[in-house]
Amino acid sequence: MNHNPQMQSSSDGKHDDDSALADFLASLMDYTPTIPDELVEHYLAKSGFQCPDVRLIRLVAVATQKFVTDVASDALQYEIFALWSECEAPGLFADNPSTGIDPASRDE
Repeated sequence: MNHNPQMQSSSDGKHDDDSALADFLASLMDYTPTIPDELVEHYLAKSGFQCPDVRLIRLVAVATQKFVTDVASDALQYEIFALWSECEAPGLFADNPSTGIDPASRDE
């Protein structure tokens, strides 16, 4: 019999984590990712990884989708910032030699 309350809460926390993971993996079966399972399986097999578990394939697909979405979002934010900077201060970088524009050759 374990009378240590700290030990019991630790095992309860582990049980909660295991339960949450099981629920998440089960929810992957109902989710259709943007990246098809066959494509993920192809690239996993190409890298030497074989897994018959569809839940793991979907987990990789979801992680890949998140990564691609983050990269696209960052690129969009960068472009918006660049356009905003250009509109706010059009002549700010015009006389900078690193831009390749000679200030004397500008039409004003």
